[in-house]
Order: sequence, then C-alpha cells, then structure tokens
Amino acid sequence: MKVFEVVALGELLIDFTENGTSAQGNPLFEANPGGAPCNVLAMLSKLGHSTAFVGKVGEDFFGTQLKSAIEEVGICADYLRMDKDVHTTLALVHTFPDGDRDFSFYRNPGADMMLAESEIPEDLIAGAKIFHFGTLSMTHEGVRAATKKALDIAKANNVVISFDPNLRPPLWGSLDDAKEQVMCGLQYCDILKISDNEITWLTGEEDYTKGAEWIKARYPQIKLILVSMGKDGSRAYYNGAMIETPAKLNEKTIETTGAGDTFCGCVLHYVLEHGIEGLTEEGLKEMLRFANSAASLITTKKGALRVMPEREEIVQNM
Repeated sequence: MKVFEVVALGELLIDFTENGTSAQGNPLFEANPGGAPCNVLAMLSKLGHSTAFVGKVGEDFFGTQLKSAIEEVGICADYLRMDKDVHTTLALVHTFPDGDRDFSFYRNPGADMMLAESEIPEDLIAGAKIFHFGTLSMTHEGVRAATKKALDIAKANNVVISFDPNLRPPLWGSLDDAKEQVMCGLQYCDILKISDNEITWLTGEEDYTKGAEWIKARYPQIKLILVSMGKDGSRAYYNGAMIETPAKLNEKTIETTGAGDTFCGCVLHYVLEHGIEGLTEEGLKEMLRFANSAASLITTKKGALRVMPEREEIVQNM
C-alpha cells in the first residue's frame, strides 16, 4: 500500500456559490467542489505533499464531479466511497457584501454522513504522518463512530492529529451537541486550528489568549493552537508563547470560502517540513505569514479546492 503524508477524513460536497443573476433576474449559482478536509489536502497537494481522502459521496452526477475534482488536484481518491442510495451533500453559500458567508445545507441525509466504521482503511491512516479531521463527520452517530475509529488508529500509531472544528450550527441538533463533539476532538488532537468566533463560543472567553489557556489547561497534549482571526490576522500558541501576525488584506477579495482551510494546509505543510517539536518563534512567525498570504489569495477566487495558489505566488504575496 502506498504511504501518504497527510490523510484527511470528512465531508466532500458541492458548494453552490452565488455568481450573478440571469437575464431574467434569477440568481445564478456555480457548483464548486468543496468540503473543508479536501480543501486542506488540495493546498498540501499544491505544495508538493502526498495526500489521500477518506469519505463518501453519492453515486450521482455531483459525486462523479467531486471524485474527478480531487483527482485533478492530486488527492488520492482510492478511499472515496460512492453511495448508491443517498445523494451527494450540497451546500448553498450566500455571500454578504463584506465577503462573509451564510450556509444552507441539503443533507438530511447526505452521502458524507453514510461513511461507516467498516469503511475506515486502517493501514492508510496508520502509515500517515498527519491525520486531519473536522466536526462535520461527527454530527451523526454512524459517521461519528467511523471518525472515532480513524482517530483511535491514528493515536495508536503516533500519527500527528490535526483538528479544525469548522462549526456549522445548522447541521447540529443543538450547539450543546456540537460542543460535546468538539471536546471529543480536542482529546485526540496535537494541532488545533480554530477561528476567533469558535474559540469564544467554546471557552466563553472574548480574549483569545485566555481561550487558548482554557483549552490547554483541559487538553495539555495539544502542542500547537492556531487562531484564525479573519481581517485581524492569525495567532499561534506554542510552548507558552503567543505569536501573532497581521492579515494580508487583498483588495480583490470576493468571498472567504476556503480561507481557513488554505491557512490550515499551509500550517500542516510547515509541520511536515519542520516537525512539531522545538519550533522557534521566528519560524512560527514565518509559518503564519506564509499561511496568511495563501489565505488572502484564495479569497480572490470562487470556491477553493480547484484554485489553490502556487508556492511562488504565496511567497510573492507575503
């Protein structure tokens, strides 16, 4: 079996993003391939890393489109399952004038929820350097059990575990359920990427440093905590130090879909190159600058998965 540097598990779906209006005045939507875990892998593939995805789509037009899209960007699709009975999950993304978004999901059920414990490829996960996941694969019982099985395999084989909660409130029965599963994810991870609104929601702390301390006190095995703060930049908390870098604002920004995933992919790229132990403040600052630059570039494009920036482009934008 081929060994991959990064394996991710979770949702692969179609993001219908607004794209103007028709001659009749009706809103037009573009069917972009999406899903946070594959966005992260797409950025890593662009930076030269070997990646594989574990998940499920429908055996339908959109599922076929998604399989082709991830193969096109260099992600191994051998572990992508196709469900004969349940359609591919769809998300409609409404973009506000400031570039922020609102999501409507067509997922009751969606194929990504149908991934079963028996479909988790043990050797694939055991052989990876990094295993990455989020909470969309923890919203329902069956796929939650599959996710936890994958996490147990990764933990048992000393694979570095990366977690981005990527909270989508409409997909949860209640936010208490969401909090319970986020805390389950925190028990496993070595690297946590969390957004500003998520860390405040989770910890009750408006001050992100206090929020990071709240997390670290409860989950001391987490080595690196990253807080993405949108236009305010990003922070890394590591070994008791806080490193912050400003955002790279871009006047060509049209929407923020995939910015956090692009950022996360660049962070994992840095960890693959330097390891997770003994990182320096100067190195972490460089990592954040690179990740912020890549995130700003993705905001100038519709979607994310198929349009990740090249390394040279990211460096020039820094």
